[in-house]
Amino acid sequence: MQNKEVDILVVGAGIIGASVGAELSRRGAKVCVIDKGAVGKGCSYGNAGWMTPCFAMPLPMPGMLIKSMKWLLNPEGPLYIKPSLSLDLANWMYHFMKNMNATQARRAVDALVVLSQKSLTEYEKLGQLYPEIRFQQKGLMMVSRTQAGVAAAVEELEYVKNIGVTGKVLNSDDIQQMEPALKAPLLGGVYFDKEAMAEPYLVVQALAKEIRKNGGEILENCELQDMEISGNRIESVKTSQGTIRAKQIVMATGSWSKSLAKMMRLRVPILGGKGYAMIVPTLEKQPQYPIMLVEKKIAITPRENTLRIAGTLELVDQDFSITQRRVESIKKGAREFLHLPEELQVQELWAGLRPCTPDGVPLIGYHQNLNNLVLAVGHQMLGLQSGAGTGLLVADLVEGKKPFIDMSVVNANRF
Repeated sequence: MQNKEVDILVVGAGIIGASVGAELSRRGAKVCVIDKGAVGKGCSYGNAGWMTPCFAMPLPMPGMLIKSMKWLLNPEGPLYIKPSLSLDLANWMYHFMKNMNATQARRAVDALVVLSQKSLTEYEKLGQLYPEIRFQQKGLMMVSRTQAGVAAAVEELEYVKNIGVTGKVLNSDDIQQMEPALKAPLLGGVYFDKEAMAEPYLVVQALAKEIRKNGGEILENCELQDMEISGNRIESVKTSQGTIRAKQIVMATGSWSKSLAKMMRLRVPILGGKGYAMIVPTLEKQPQYPIMLVEKKIAITPRENTLRIAGTLELVDQDFSITQRRVESIKKGAREFLHLPEELQVQELWAGLRPCTPDGVPLIGYHQNLNNLVLAVGHQMLGLQSGAGTGLLVADLVEGKKPFIDMSVVNANRF
């Protein structure tokens, strides 16, 4: 590739980068998106595939401290922090605890729900243009075997119902009638009726088609190597495929953001939160709805000819290895609720790193040290569900339009 000039350079071709690139290219900008790997093959590839405003919750919610301490003592629990002497981890944990309060949580949820609802509307439009993404608005069930789990599901409904998220409480009979694939007995749960699902990898591929259709360019296997910085501007970006000059640069680099930020002498406190997903054959009693198993924090997604089982959050930074003990824990948890065969055939096993900020809220906006750099990073487990909305928000910021959420919540310079 020879040296080139563009209006906008987007670094990262996962769900966030692809959403930003697609929206800016629709608005007429000359866009180039680069990724050190293939489009959508990072964290965007193997997630649960949910577009669920009901789950617009930051990780450090009130009460999480007691729960997290209990889980941290169990290496098979839904949240695990790999022991480390890292100063980055210590600082991350300090801010995590600091943000575990009701005021911060309320502000975060209000903003993240709007971001997720905007995304859901955009995905519905995308599904009409690209039916292959398999967008389905079936709603979502949260189910539990314990009183504490039912209470947690109802509390989640109460928390979001006044900001446009609708749902209803389910008893045991309701659950069995709606979803006979679940094992009895279940005490209860919640059904959110407007939530949706799609194939995450195919969503990113559809957005890539949008970018190219609107004159944008995507460079795969194109690694960012260096930057020419003059004063408070990035003048050019050196990549493994040549040098790119851009008027504005959007960093949508997920769990890699911390190391790339250091290249620009910026502080971006993001840790990789490892999540696992497995694809198994269609069950004899196949679920019809996406289901959250409340106690286990396991997501069940019915697919066209298979079933996706996903779960756990393991704060490990850049460790991509698969811990078989945690995989077995997910299988064991799913088996308590579903009729899994004794010998479960796993057709595909995936692990990816979700980019987690200490307060569980993404960093979106212009960086104060570099006036042509926009951050769009740190979406924790909400990348797909808030991706399209982030694309709209970043495009509005680039065009100087009034943002549709309180930008102080996602302030790119807050750490």
